[in-house]
Amino acid sequence: MSPVNEGARGGAERILDAAILLFGQHGFRGTTLKDIATEAGVSQALIVHHYGTKEQLRSVCDDHVAQLIRERKAEVLEDEPRIDPVIAMRQLSNGRALLRYLIRTLTEGGEHAAQLIDEMVADAQEYMTQGERAGVIKPSAAPRDRAVLLVLWSLGALVLHEHAQRLLDVDFLASGDSADDLQRYLYPALELYTQGLVVDGAVDDLSAFLGPAGTTSDSAHDTRKE
Repeated sequence: MSPVNEGARGGAERILDAAILLFGQHGFRGTTLKDIATEAGVSQALIVHHYGTKEQLRSVCDDHVAQLIRERKAEVLEDEPRIDPVIAMRQLSNGRALLRYLIRTLTEGGEHAAQLIDEMVADAQEYMTQGERAGVIKPSAAPRDRAVLLVLWSLGALVLHEHAQRLLDVDFLASGDSADDLQRYLYPALELYTQGLVVDGAVDDLSAFLGPAGTTSDSAHDTRKE
């Protein structure tokens, strides 16, 4: 698609916002271009002009959501190093709609979900590398696998947001920049990150069984990508 000209930028942005909102509420299959046009206050022809098909529009939505997460993380990295996309996303002004979109993408699965998760993993690994250089994050023998695990944990909590609210009284879908309403989620997470879970020596046998961390999995992934 060709770049959107500045004169029509308002309409293009409304279309994108409407698509993210409705895809998040009703899913990709449950949303039509007519629905998006009505929500955005534009014609279907204008959607086709800017974004082409509904599938192409969803790809733009994916890229937009991933970019917003990346930008938010970049803003807070120096002061508050973290890799949690849930926390980063909810602090945006339209965080609720973005999080619902992300939940739908994850639950519907497919290529779009895989691409979005891959981007988050790559970003998380880079953020943690920067954190290591800054001396606030411990090095890992399996840096990519660590990033994968942390992103999957975080996204898993988002997909199970109804149970997080039921069990912890934490609403991931609430927009806002205060951490107070996430305390029951953040406190144990911080405890795990800083203190660990088991005492020294408790898993020595398992560690010996697993062998050197990361020597197989990370190198295998790198080989597959070449």
